[in-house]
Amino acid sequence: MKTIHDSLAILTTWLLTVLSSAATDWPNWRGPNHDGISKETTWDPAAAGKRKITWEAEVGAGYSAVAVACGKVYTAGNFNKDTDAISCLDAATGKLLWKHEYPEPLAPKYYSGGCSATPTVNDDKVYFASKSGKLFCLDATTGKVLWKKEFASKVPTWGFSSSALILGKAVIFNAGSAGMAFDKDTGEVLWNSADDVCGYATPVPFGYNGQSALALFAKNTLTAISPDDGKLLWSYPWQTEHDINAADPVISGNQAFITSGYGRGCSLVDFSGTTPVKVWENKDMRAHMSGPVLIDGFLFGFDDNRLTCLDWKTGKVKWTEKSPKKGALMAAGFNLIVLGENGRLAIVDASPDSYKEIAAAQVVDGNCWTMPVLANGRIYIRNSDGHLACLDVHKAGSPAMP
Repeated sequence: MKTIHDSLAILTTWLLTVLSSAATDWPNWRGPNHDGISKETTWDPAAAGKRKITWEAEVGAGYSAVAVACGKVYTAGNFNKDTDAISCLDAATGKLLWKHEYPEPLAPKYYSGGCSATPTVNDDKVYFASKSGKLFCLDATTGKVLWKKEFASKVPTWGFSSSALILGKAVIFNAGSAGMAFDKDTGEVLWNSADDVCGYATPVPFGYNGQSALALFAKNTLTAISPDDGKLLWSYPWQTEHDINAADPVISGNQAFITSGYGRGCSLVDFSGTTPVKVWENKDMRAHMSGPVLIDGFLFGFDDNRLTCLDWKTGKVKWTEKSPKKGALMAAGFNLIVLGENGRLAIVDASPDSYKEIAAAQVVDGNCWTMPVLANGRIYIRNSDGHLACLDVHKAGSPAMP
């Protein structure tokens, strides 16, 4: 009987481990909690320094990150300068499972062009919006078009870059003056905002006065809206040169952190009262593209062309590191996963004391501004030309995922 009980205990432990690992899918931009932080534990940070590339694929030009769900990888890119494609690959092998193509110009403008948004996976459907505002809902297994629409709002200078946010029955985008929502099953417009140029960030859900709210980095404001009807809750002015507010806001409690490039800087805003107020503001984190992560009261992100750590409460700089230049990052636990713009991957201790690398490797060549993604023991990295590489960082003894 003891043997049976022991076997059941082992089986139960194994199943819990598998289920925990399965929960580390990364189905949308900035991850399931919309904060750029993974809860994954069954990976080995040191393995990232061994450059163990499992597979490589060509996914088209652009800066779309990957979404990972149910053993599949989804991303987007531009081919032959006039065609975009949303691609679905096998997470274990990189084999192309399906590709949905549609006409879309490369549209380079002071950069190499290509797709900007990241696919969102929800309930076996994939949602994606192109730079010109073509919106698709695809079957996640086959790539079949379930419905398609177009944004009825002005196209910003560098095209739409908002990824889809799913809340309840709605799929929501940063489009128009303060967002746009569609029924996720039918594509019917649920609510809209004024026809104006939008910002480049993705809406971030948060709680406000006991209700659900969205933080939307518009072209010249941080705006809070109701996800039910798009109603304005509050707004905080934030004008940036060229109207480029691209990094997602970071929310903690009743405070929001915003950051923009072109010398604009950053600010912590308190929205606990009837009107949002500035807590502090400085130019010590000027994020051009990649949004920061908040870990134990400290922000880790890019100040233009260097990695920086700031104290959330005071805005004080704790340390800076120039080697990644204009890079991108995410985090897993107390580890930063940092991709430098030259394709060098570094795992960095998320400590405010100093910049300390745990492991590093040169993974890909070319320009890399896209956020790396850790999901189920694999790190996915791409460059702007569309070369996607998958690194195996499974922890020894952990169950292999699909």
